[in-house]
Amino acid sequence: MGGEGLRALLSSVRYEVLPAKATEDKVLAHVPRDVVVTVTASPVKGLEPTLDLVGRLAAHGYRVVPHMPARLLRDDAHLKDVVERLREAGVDDVFVPAGDADPPAGAYDGALPVLRRLSELGGPFARVGITGYPESHPLIHDDLTIQAMWDKRAHATYIVSNLCFDPRVLGDWVGRIRRRDVTLPVHVGVAGPVQRAKLLSMATKIGVGESTRFLTKHASWFLRFAAPGGYSPDRLLDRSEALTAPSAGVAGLHVFTFNQVAETERWRCAVLERLGS
Repeated sequence: MGGEGLRALLSSVRYEVLPAKATEDKVLAHVPRDVVVTVTASPVKGLEPTLDLVGRLAAHGYRVVPHMPARLLRDDAHLKDVVERLREAGVDDVFVPAGDADPPAGAYDGALPVLRRLSELGGPFARVGITGYPESHPLIHDDLTIQAMWDKRAHATYIVSNLCFDPRVLGDWVGRIRRRDVTLPVHVGVAGPVQRAKLLSMATKIGVGESTRFLTKHASWFLRFAAPGGYSPDRLLDRSEALTAPSAGVAGLHVFTFNQVAETERWRCAVLERLGS
């Protein structure tokens, strides 16, 4: 990837964090206020830890994007309450995936009904994100995931791609969704400079049931991190020229920090400094 394109992507980043005990302090210590912070939601712990952290970070002046998984919403009253709390906190951007809660907490088993309901409520958020899957979803055929983006496009303003380690797959996927006339801007999901040992440690701290689900669902991630030479976001981005073409419509990077916030921001600053020298 050319220096100009990479600099543009690194200057428009979103850092994804988990709502753990130390997350707020880590963000305050290491993340500039012009970096968007997105906060995940746990299928085990529910939405409360997410909403609490979002409110605190927003009060510190961050632009915060909560994950609002459809399968964690109990009913319409719960959805309205969540919307009201987020609006009171000054949140104008939400990310609405289906979520992994099994069984669902209520009537919503996918993102589309929630997106439609938000539209019926007058579109309380200026920006609404939906999920994209560059690598195959374990349960859904690729064509169906792209069709789902088409179905959701009228209710969303951008796409966040799920984590991908293969620049060729990433470029091909962006090309496919554009050929299907899905024109929403894409924030490309990449892992930060995470260390495998720390990732395993983070996974076990999530909680016994959830960490088992995490490790099972993302077993391929650990193989990538354990490969000779380890994982480097630089190598992935250097080979992703297709992402900087105007036709790709890539708006920036969505960096999965796995709560290694300081390491992620140091890496970003180092790459920007290298590109500027």
